[in-house]
Amino acid sequence: MSLITEYSTTARPDRRIVEVYDSDAYLGDDDALQRSRTQVVAGNGYHLYLHSLQPDIEVRVIIRVWDTPQKPPEDAEGTVFVSLESETGQLVVNQLAFGPAGTVDLPRPGVYDGHAAWSGRDATAAYYDTCLQRAVDEQWGAEQMGAAWKQCSTAEQYTLDLWFVKESVPEDEDDE
Repeated sequence: MSLITEYSTTARPDRRIVEVYDSDAYLGDDDALQRSRTQVVAGNGYHLYLHSLQPDIEVRVIIRVWDTPQKPPEDAEGTVFVSLESETGQLVVNQLAFGPAGTVDLPRPGVYDGHAAWSGRDATAAYYDTCLQRAVDEQWGAEQMGAAWKQCSTAEQYTLDLWFVKESVPEDEDDE
């Protein structure tokens, strides 16, 4: 049960979404995006959508790859099973309007199963709502809003614990 690699970055959940996908998987999936609203994290095998409750405070995304299956963390607010195929062996953490927040190289291309876990989601949303109300009441400017987002005492975090399960099956171009 050894950790092979770990990657961490922060991303702004523009439109309340952060994406994780194979660097060669450009097309999104509206159904998976919609499911993320109720499941928090949802995907279609090539894309994962992480659904925050607020659009402006940066969230931490951690991707860990293990040599064997792991149990979900007991201290998480929630978890869900995920499967992600990466034909290139490189995952992108993307902010919808702002572009990639970072990339991580997997140990090898293929299909990875695992689970996504999250914490700090509700507390960050509550802080966000409080700041919005104060901004109206106290007539904050953009600079003051930006400073408030950076002062959030709760860290909203999404952790993907993944392990390799099989090689990718190349698409047969004759089947298209």
